[in-house]
Parts: sequence; structure tokens; C-alpha cells
Amino acid sequence: MTNLASFKLAIDGSLLLPGTRPLELHYQEGGRGAPLVLLHGGWGYGFYPHDDAIARLDRRFLIPDRTGYGGSPHIAELPPKFHVAAAIETEKFLDKLGIERPVLWGHSDGAVIATILALRHPDQYEGIIVEAIHLDREKPRSRAFFLQMQNDPDAFGERVTRKLAEEHGEDYWRTIIRAAGRAWVDIAATPKEDFYEHRLHELRVPMLVVHGADDPRTEPGELDRIRREVPAARIEMIEGGGHSPHSTRATAAQVTAIVGSFLDSLSARSSPRSMTR
Repeated sequence: MTNLASFKLAIDGSLLLPGTRPLELHYQEGGRGAPLVLLHGGWGYGFYPHDDAIARLDRRFLIPDRTGYGGSPHIAELPPKFHVAAAIETEKFLDKLGIERPVLWGHSDGAVIATILALRHPDQYEGIIVEAIHLDREKPRSRAFFLQMQNDPDAFGERVTRKLAEEHGEDYWRTIIRAAGRAWVDIAATPKEDFYEHRLHELRVPMLVVHGADDPRTEPGELDRIRREVPAARIEMIEGGGHSPHSTRATAAQVTAIVGSFLDSLSARSSPRSMTR
């Protein structure tokens, strides 16, 4: 098992917390080798950890807490287009650490952020892994879920709320979960806007899509846009993986093997021999 160490990194501010300069992001790091950056979803990293991948993959792992989550600065609201704001914050984080051409592995909101990053600066990333990615903004089947986040997060039950409190703090976790719920209710009210500024078809960074076949946050046909606009993407549907195949006990090893195969393919693409063919 790779041991992770915790660090603080000062960056010159974030659009997620405007008016505060500088601020310190919390992140975890461990392992050795080429960098793999894990971008968490809307409940934070600790709720859906990548324990299996960290134990099995020979990589240097970097796991930043976005502003608002974990050990990073707290916020009361998520700004409009918070995914873009988080992408810019991630760019500052990677630049400050001098991380060159990492692979990004984003889960849920983190998958949206990873895709935005790859569209903004494609030459800076070796590949992206997007898990439980969002394409549609209006998600009728998830509306009750987002409203519960916004209005009554305690209703998720003791097991869920205990884990959220452990990561974000007993006096704060409801604030960030409510903020995330409000943000998604607002997103659903603007269905004609686009997370990717209608540029998804321009994506040229190698892309692996990992998606639970029974993901409750996915609308029927939602992944068809990736199949249509990014035909080179490798799409792996995971039976029984739910919203987080990488951390679901029954599917974690399968996801790690798929990710390992994708990482090997990236290494083969960048090897001197392949470049001379």
C-alpha cells in the first residue's frame, strides 16, 4: 500500500474564493513515477477514495482538495460555473508544483473539471480518465437527490453524514454539501448552457471513460454525446459500479486493471520507438 503524506500549498488565490489572496490548498501525495492527479467529486475525496488504485498502480499520486473541501479553505457558496473556476485553480496547483504532463483522473464533478482542463491546454496532459462524467445539465432523475443535498443533507443517514463530517468537519460539512446541491439545482435551470462551451468535439487528449452501468446520476443516453463527439475515446461500462466504480468493493479491482491498461497505452504512445514509426 502506498503511503500518502499531507501537505499545504500556497497559491495566489482562487475563483472559488474570490477576494482572498493568497490561500493554502491541502493535498496528499504518495508513490513514485509519472504523475497521476486525482480530482474528486462533489462530496470530496474521502467519500470515494482510490485505495485500490493507489495500492496497485506504479504512479506518483497527487490528490488536491479543491477550495471548499477537506483541508482546503472553507466557502459558503460555489460560484456560477464553478467547474471552470476549479479547473483554473487546478492549473495553478500543478504549475506551482511544477507537474508536467500528468494524467488526470476525475470523478463526477472532477471528471467535468478534467475535461475542461484538457480542452483549455491539451498539450499539458498525457491523458484523462473521466469517471461518472456529466454531460447533461438538466438531470430529472437526480433532482430529488440535489434538493436533498440543498435542503436536508442529514437525511442521507448516519453512515453518510459521519463520513462527510470526518473529512470536512462537524461544523462545516453541511455548508459545502448544501452549496453543492444549490449549484446543481442552478445548473439544471440552464439546460442550454454547456459544461464544455460546445467544444467537446475538439478534445484531442487521449480519453478513458469509466462509467457505472447503473450510475443513478446518469440520464438515459447521456454518454451518447461522447460516443458521437469523441469517437476515439475508450468507453468502459462497469456493471454494478454505481456512481463510483473505482471505490465500490465489487468493481474496484476491475477499474484499476482498466486504468492500468490505459496508462500502459499512453506510455507506449510516448516511447521513443513509437514516436519514430
